[in-house]
Amino acid sequence: MTLQAAHILLVEDDPGDVMLTREAFKQTEMVSEISVAADGIEALEFLRGQGDHPAAQRPDLILLDLNMPRMNGLDFLSALKGDSELKRIPVVVFSTSTADADVVASYDRYANSYISKPVHYHEYSDVVKSVEEFWLRIAKLPQD
Repeated sequence: MTLQAAHILLVEDDPGDVMLTREAFKQTEMVSEISVAADGIEALEFLRGQGDHPAAQRPDLILLDLNMPRMNGLDFLSALKGDSELKRIPVVVFSTSTADADVVASYDRYANSYISKPVHYHEYSDVVKSVEEFWLRIAKLPQD
């Protein structure tokens, strides 16, 4: 079976987590292109082809951190899911927070899933492989 490359938008302000996520995706079977936005404002500009992103490719999946400067993940989710052109892009919240309030607030804003970031690299890598397996190989995603 030939796997088609997937495009992921990683909305993350921590360079260490960006590096970990890129490394973990390199170990998956599906080749993925990963674009990075440092906060919700940049992510919306990316998705709308604005600012520094006039030719940005629409992602198949968004991995979203919650705690970021300028526009946090919850505000980004509200803006994204309120936009008729963007609302169908699946969003996996990928946060260090395990607080029930953050989980509920994310689902209230129509996140497609919520995953707490593991602390150890091998667990982090396993979670990324699971995300790749389900969201990019098993789930049927909308083609816009």
